[in-house]
Amino acid sequence: MQRLIPTGDAARPVAFAEVAQPTPEPGEALIKVEAFAPNRGETFLLERPRPGLLPGKDIAGLVVQAAADGSGPGIGTRVVGHPAQGGWAEYVAVPTPSLAVLADGIDSVRAAALPLAGITALRLLRTAGSLAGRRVLLTGASGGVGHYVTELAVGAGAELTVVTATRVRGERLAELGAQVVHDVTAAQGPFDVVLESTGGPDLPIALSKVRPGGLLVWFGQASRSPVTLDFFELLGGPERVTIQHFHYAGAPYGPDLAALVRLVERGRLHPEIGRIAGWADTADTLVDLRERRIRGKAVLLTGDGR
Repeated sequence: MQRLIPTGDAARPVAFAEVAQPTPEPGEALIKVEAFAPNRGETFLLERPRPGLLPGKDIAGLVVQAAADGSGPGIGTRVVGHPAQGGWAEYVAVPTPSLAVLADGIDSVRAAALPLAGITALRLLRTAGSLAGRRVLLTGASGGVGHYVTELAVGAGAELTVVTATRVRGERLAELGAQVVHDVTAAQGPFDVVLESTGGPDLPIALSKVRPGGLLVWFGQASRSPVTLDFFELLGGPERVTIQHFHYAGAPYGPDLAALVRLVERGRLHPEIGRIAGWADTADTLVDLRERRIRGKAVLLTGDGR
């Protein structure tokens, strides 16, 4: 079968290779991949790929071999999945607790855009707690996570301000009900909750806008710059603020994937997809994703989409 593997070349991060089809473990189903969606974090891993790296965590496709232990969906079932790696291929073995069955009305393109970004958004909002009537600030909002958080938070009754680099990247977020600013300094606090994903110099500024006793959830460092906090500067800002480090990972993923599918099916969640292409265009798409030239998610089609 065909698989995309790392090259170590920043300009062409992946290339096709002919490899053996994976052999599933007893608790894994073999999925024929119809579409996959790269994440910006994966583009960073490809800059200096570790030995054995097989990228690909967000996939949608068809079960062609059910799990030998009897768990999970049967042959012929359309699914969305979140394997640990290896999804940028014609076939991938996925643990059945990391699969969810797709509703008939949800195509593989939208499904593939759900897993990592959607699970992150759900778990972020659970960490933040009830949002009805609360003032929330989201930084780095124009990617896949930001669009999901925006739609879900506004739907839950939050008064949401989001930060995007440009007006164009914030247009859809404004349509979803967020107030859009283009620099964190322009956000008008105080906020009950800050969801911070850029790191670098933005985090201390965002922190200064949290109300006394409020919460900052730190879930990314898109700027790729470390954060410096000054104890004495914080004394002049909000008191007793909680800073909580967040990482989305933690199986099983199936229940959250099923929740995302239900939200899409009921019209309460709309994947923002900035590019759809055949997987022959994966290398170029990865570069554009890394350089923030794609709004929302990018989805690549295997098979005839190559």
